Amino acid sequence: MPNYYDFRGRCALVTGGASGIGAATAERLRAGGGDVHVFDLAQGGDVRDSGQLDAAVERLPRLDVLVCCAGVGGESLHTEDVTDEEWRRVHAINLDGVFFANRAAVRKMKPAGYGRIVNVASIAGKEGNPMAGAYSSSKAGVIAITKAIGKDVAGSGVLVNCIAPAVIDTPILEGLSEEHVTYMRDRIPMGRFGGPEEVASLVAWLASEDCSFSTGAAYDISGGRAVY
Repeated sequence: MPNYYDFRGRCALVTGGASGIGAATAERLRAGGGDVHVFDLAQGGDVRDSGQLDAAVERLPRLDVLVCCAGVGGESLHTEDVTDEEWRRVHAINLDGVFFANRAAVRKMKPAGYGRIVNVASIAGKEGNPMAGAYSSSKAGVIAITKAIGKDVAGSGVLVNCIAPAVIDTPILEGLSEEHVTYMRDRIPMGRFGGPEEVASLVAWLASEDCSFSTGAAYDISGGRAVY
């Protein structure tokens, strides 16, 4: 049986919350009694549009937890084949979207004196994966802005951390080549994909009051793949 954290009285926003890690996270927060709102492309929410994110946050009566799960894997391409459009698309969703959501959340959380922000990065942001230049660099950016924002708001009551998963069994894998997926799976010492619910367990702790002295950090959930 999983452990549950108490989110009663807390309001959360999960980007990319309609599927994969986002859906598992939303379910986990609700199981703890949280009032969970989802911002997802499937519902017309585009993280590339800062105005949409600002409006979504403004509509909430309060915001205690933000989890940024929205993202794309990008096309599996060798460096010379990556187009300008694909490079910009991946970064707009994976990096711009995280920053826009964090900025909107901080504006609401800081005056309240409390907040937990969890950004979903990737092991690719630490190590870099072949045929995934745009994805890898966008996730490295997520780690970097998590550290920067975490330090920027330290002492305000708002804590900002990120997670760096290895391959998780989610719909994002459907857009990747078998070669790309095999490369990533073969580098996991536990020899399997992670499950969305396993990632949600880590997110739940980072989003809870039990997480009280950690900010600007990157937490690995990689089945042993991570080396730093």
